[in-house]
Amino acid sequence: MITLKQFNDIKNKYGHCSSFAVWAEVGDTPKSNTGDLSVLDPDINKELLSILNVDVVLLGLNGSRVVDPESTAPPLSIFHSWTSFQQDYKIRYAFKGSPYWGAYMTDIIKHYGEVDSTKTMEYLKRNKEYEQENIRFFEQELLDIGATNPTLIAFGNDVHNILTRNLKDKYKILKVPHYAHFINKDTYREIVQQLP
Repeated sequence: MITLKQFNDIKNKYGHCSSFAVWAEVGDTPKSNTGDLSVLDPDINKELLSILNVDVVLLGLNGSRVVDPESTAPPLSIFHSWTSFQQDYKIRYAFKGSPYWGAYMTDIIKHYGEVDSTKTMEYLKRNKEYEQENIRFFEQELLDIGATNPTLIAFGNDVHNILTRNLKDKYKILKVPHYAHFINKDTYREIVQQLP
């Protein structure tokens, strides 16, 4: 549970590059309502603050586009896509009913828009200081959101490798497959539901 002030501080400072693992209920299709952000409005969703948990952090690699604080995208909209080609619906389906529902969500690499993860990893290999800069930013982010002893859950091998390379002595780090991989939603849910 977090306070309203804490929620608003997170939304104002990190809303352009983070969100929470809370989604609207499924509608007519598995992808329906994934982009409905009203569920992340504490004035509408009266249960919201009691659900949110900043001591669990779900981490993607990087956004497919650069999003900065001046972006016109609504705050807290990453991982909540409304497009037909999105795979965010798998996260909703997999984490619903798990202890990790309500977790904080962000990318480990900020402000680097690239759809191809191979290119992102090649860039990091050539620019080790950029990776370190992002690790420092992430650790400050953890402090700013009020995380005290967070469990980090990596979406895929690339994120897991970055986290273990830099933070294995500081945090508990878990891994699930990346939600965009060719894995059906039921198999993905089984994997997530087995997390310790």
